[in-house]
Amino acid sequence: MAAAPKPADSVRRSFVDRAPAGLQPWLRLARFDRPIGFWLLFWPCAFGLTLGAHGLNVPLSRLLLYALLFAVGAIAMRAAGCVWNDIADRDIDAAVARTRGRPLPSGAISVRGALVFLVLLALTGLAVLLQFNRFSVLLGLASLVPVAIYPFMKRITHWPQAVLGVAFNWGAPMGWAVIHGDLALPPYLLFVGCILWTIGYDTIYAHQDKEDDAIVGVKSTALMFGAATKPMLWLLYGGAIVCWTVAGLQVKLHQAYYLGLAILAFQLAGQIVRVKLDNATSCLAVFRSNRDAGAILFLSLLAGVALERSVMDQFTF
Repeated sequence: MAAAPKPADSVRRSFVDRAPAGLQPWLRLARFDRPIGFWLLFWPCAFGLTLGAHGLNVPLSRLLLYALLFAVGAIAMRAAGCVWNDIADRDIDAAVARTRGRPLPSGAISVRGALVFLVLLALTGLAVLLQFNRFSVLLGLASLVPVAIYPFMKRITHWPQAVLGVAFNWGAPMGWAVIHGDLALPPYLLFVGCILWTIGYDTIYAHQDKEDDAIVGVKSTALMFGAATKPMLWLLYGGAIVCWTVAGLQVKLHQAYYLGLAILAFQLAGQIVRVKLDNATSCLAVFRSNRDAGAILFLSLLAGVALERSVMDQFTF
């Protein structure tokens, strides 16, 4: 069987190209050729989990199990979100050069087939969610609201990136909740910081499509900010650093955490300086660098937690 034509926005030379031809459209529908989304969904879970472990003798084996569950859940739910987004946006995608070759607008996969795939992915996510405490299960189910409405926000508001921020970073309070069974000010601050970060990096991403979006009537912060995008990025990323700093102060993280935040601030500032907003290749490359930004924040939190006491005092086996 010949492979379906590759969408213009697919990643070249990914493992998907070596998969059986019949599987390739499904893997592309779930964005398995673009793992950056999995990282951006997983990192907030890891942030909340690490912050929530501060000051508690949580068994390391339990933390590793939670991290593994969150990783599996992030893969399943990011894929489910992509499928749902493509079902809702199939007509818009057909009118945009970068996306018209995706599996649904191109006809490589039917809407009915995509719905069945969506259900299977959602059931996988549910199976993961049910491994946590009751409060976390209810909190996780509530995340379906921003996930469900996100694809439609670009039709009615210039702030779909804010809704994406809520949906993509729900794992931050979830990570805290699986340990504590409740929420408090620190995970809320972590969550708000992550939302601001997401609005920033997804605004950069949205600049790839701003001409097509303007033609088809799709709204975005990229179109709303326009020439003021870079000043807004300074505000968004700066606000994220402030929120993350206050969250650390609330739980009295070790000073190593704030050194890590300084490194992260430098990395985020570098994104703003080097991105060329009228160059799609530059926008995509800078957007993808947020995988590294997430890694810096995670390592900063890990250092802030582990160094507050000795590692053996902080974690038990």
